[in-house]
Amino acid sequence: MNKQILRQRIRASKAVLDDNDRRQAALRIFSTIRSMAAFIMAERVLLYHSLPDELSTREFLASLPQGKRYYLPRVNGPDLDILPYEASRTHLGAFHIEEPDGNDTVDVADIDLIVVPGVAYDRSGNRLGRGKGFYDRLLSRARAITVGVCYDFQLVDSIAVDEHDIPVDFVVADGFGIIRGRRRR
Repeated sequence: MNKQILRQRIRASKAVLDDNDRRQAALRIFSTIRSMAAFIMAERVLLYHSLPDELSTREFLASLPQGKRYYLPRVNGPDLDILPYEASRTHLGAFHIEEPDGNDTVDVADIDLIVVPGVAYDRSGNRLGRGKGFYDRLLSRARAITVGVCYDFQLVDSIAVDEHDIPVDFVVADGFGIIRGRRRR
């Protein structure tokens, strides 16, 4: 299926979700992530601050498990910088996303686990993003275990991939649990 058509279909499906369905799905998915060995063992975790139409990270960010260091991305031109996350040190940045303040960037190669947003995923871990390539460029430099998160309707049969597309190691899909993807190393 054409990437633009798939993006439109997913956007339409997200539009009919009510707030309670969104919240419950996010709680289930992030509860699953908390139980994953990869998360339990990770010391440095890169999350994302969700856009209104993305699987929400708000409650998870408000109750982060202790004993880990958490990071968020910040848009820097065509790339994402990685900075430590502190709730009191964020601002509304590019694309109206909450981004961390400061200049203490971290190399993505030092991150142990990355939770990745996406428009859609397939069972092989292929990911369809918003089309700007921010996460593909970031993931191409990462050594971390990567976990894509999505509502059940965002898990599709297959996604056409291009040379620059980077699949994730796992997909956590509401209603489907943990799906082992494949990652090009």
